[in-house]
Amino acid sequence: MLLFLLWGGAASAQLGGKSVVVTERTRAELLAHAPEGLEPGKPVWVGLQLTHQPEWHSYWKNPGDSGLPTKLEWKLPAGVLAGEIAWPMPRKFPIGTLINYGYEHTVLLPVPLNISSDFKPSLLGGALEVKLKAQWLVCRKECIPEEGEFSLAIPAKSAVALNGPAFQASFAAQPKPLADIATATIDGASLRLRVSGLPAGVRDKPLEFFPETPEVIETSAKWSQAWDGQVWTAQVPLSPYRSVSPAVMPIALTQGNKGWSIDAGVQGLWPSTTAPVAVSPALQEALRKNVTAAAAESGAGLTFMAALLGALLGGLILNLMPCVFPVLAIKVLGFTQHASHPQARRLDGVAYSAGVVASFMALGLLVVALRGAGQQLGWGFQLQMPGVVAALAVLFTLVGLNLAGVFEVRQFIPSRLASLQSSYPVVNAFLSGVLAVVVASPCTAPFMGAALGFAVGLPAAQALLIFAALGTGMALPYLVASWVPAFAQLLPRPGVWMVILRQLMAFPMFAAVVWVLWVLGQQCGIDAASALLVVLISTSMLVWSLGLRGFTRVIVGVIAVAWTTGAVWLLADQINTVRPQNAVVVNEDTWQPWVPGRVQQLMASGRPVFVDFTAAWCVTCQYNKKTVLQNPEVLADFAARNVALLRADWTLRDPAITAALGELGRSGVPLYVFYTSNAPALVLSEILSASELRAALSDVPLALSPKVPRASH
Repeated sequence: MLLFLLWGGAASAQLGGKSVVVTERTRAELLAHAPEGLEPGKPVWVGLQLTHQPEWHSYWKNPGDSGLPTKLEWKLPAGVLAGEIAWPMPRKFPIGTLINYGYEHTVLLPVPLNISSDFKPSLLGGALEVKLKAQWLVCRKECIPEEGEFSLAIPAKSAVALNGPAFQASFAAQPKPLADIATATIDGASLRLRVSGLPAGVRDKPLEFFPETPEVIETSAKWSQAWDGQVWTAQVPLSPYRSVSPAVMPIALTQGNKGWSIDAGVQGLWPSTTAPVAVSPALQEALRKNVTAAAAESGAGLTFMAALLGALLGGLILNLMPCVFPVLAIKVLGFTQHASHPQARRLDGVAYSAGVVASFMALGLLVVALRGAGQQLGWGFQLQMPGVVAALAVLFTLVGLNLAGVFEVRQFIPSRLASLQSSYPVVNAFLSGVLAVVVASPCTAPFMGAALGFAVGLPAAQALLIFAALGTGMALPYLVASWVPAFAQLLPRPGVWMVILRQLMAFPMFAAVVWVLWVLGQQCGIDAASALLVVLISTSMLVWSLGLRGFTRVIVGVIAVAWTTGAVWLLADQINTVRPQNAVVVNEDTWQPWVPGRVQQLMASGRPVFVDFTAAWCVTCQYNKKTVLQNPEVLADFAARNVALLRADWTLRDPAITAALGELGRSGVPLYVFYTSNAPALVLSEILSASELRAALSDVPLALSPKVPRASH
């Protein structure tokens, strides 16, 4: 009885293995269809079925202007061979200036198996063991490569027809071969097609045309078609970047849910071809046009001069951000030292401004260069790296200790450099400008977001000018003050108050250290934050020990160095075990994590959506969160209108969030977007206010039974 049950279980369908892979965008399943068993010469089919989330699609054998066809790699026992994919008819997907060929909803890609007499079923279970490694590209506006490994067992002694309807539907969706004649005549820069033998029911009706050979025609170009009696004709432009010259052009023609295929013999001589490239120049040009069009649409007609002005204003307002306050306080101290020396004061202002502008341009050059190399980066990208965050914590700690009087920099540098520092104080002013930019990078002021989002789509020279304008705006108040005598007259005389103010400014720097510790904890967890705290304590001990004298300095210094070395090693180990991206902790009753496609899903269900693009290292984001997004009145308004709240956490690098920011014409956070079904997406101010947000919500009708959310922490 036990053997009978085991045999019956084997014959029921597919045994063991992993036949399903599910992602956020697709559900992929390996199916089998053997209606007459596994006998030689009998029809046996396997296939990968892809079920796409709404608005996502995968690709046909010829993907069109962009994309990649689904790739299947089979591992089969001896005596079994896999044929080619029997591709169902595709449809066209226009995306900007591109046209792609592929599938949406659910598609099954069947593959025939040839069973020979050499095939021997497995000893355990008597089945055909099938293994598949599949790779497919799924796209909406962004594209994400996916893959999966599948396995199943097809019973050798019984028929498997459970998936028959799915395979029959796929067979019915394949183009029917035409037995007549088709020609493709080369006519200069175009291809003239003539196809005979099409059914009488489609004559005089427009058809869709799909070439099976990629990179021959210009897919997104306009083409014409007509009927010459019973012969369908078309004129299709050739791709200027064509890299193949086929003697036969397999084509598919569709009309509604019907399709036909035929091989068209090529007549005439092909024009000279271009050398194959990794990415088609046609695709590169089309993508460039797409980026330009998207930037123009999201920027609402933003011009280069407007972007320069926005960057200048953003830089001015950046001086009011909490990130920059400690550095400005340090500059005030320097200003008082030169109050009675106009020339020194002016040199100090020019040097500080030069440091600010040079740092912004260097940061802009790095962003432009890395983006040109294919990296998805935006404003504040360096703070997505835990190592940089830890280094900033050490720097801020050292600056705070210096302001508190624990040590002086001249104690640790050679006397020649110390005298050089005294002789050329402009160096200090320049470096303070650099420091101001370093601490300002987590902040985003009004006007900055649109200007920087516009900049990343520009040529390098123009992009750098926008970064330079941002630096000029930030440096301008101090530069003007250094050249206006009336401002110097307002300053008190140098005295003890300067020492007190300097020491007082150490505490904002230490507060910045606390904030940076919190950021690292958000990125890497509490263990990494604790390890960084140990590094800061040991580093503080080290710089304190350098002010001691004699043998005590040596002993304490050696202990501090050993402690710091061990703490740094522990910190590096914790940083290398960063938690997964997008592992944002949210209150499920209020905020949900943003994922690609989630906005569209919620809007399809009839709900308006508010998205908070944020990061733990973004001070402006945290200010808006505490003052507006946790405001009980705002949350009540959200709940009353059944608004779905999504949070896109950019604390660590996330290409999907970077792409979403780019689509909205931005390159950094904060960004607040409100989606409704009856209006375009509304982008709100970087410095958010409860009145602005509630005004945006006022146009949304009240829900019948709102669920009042609780503030997230």
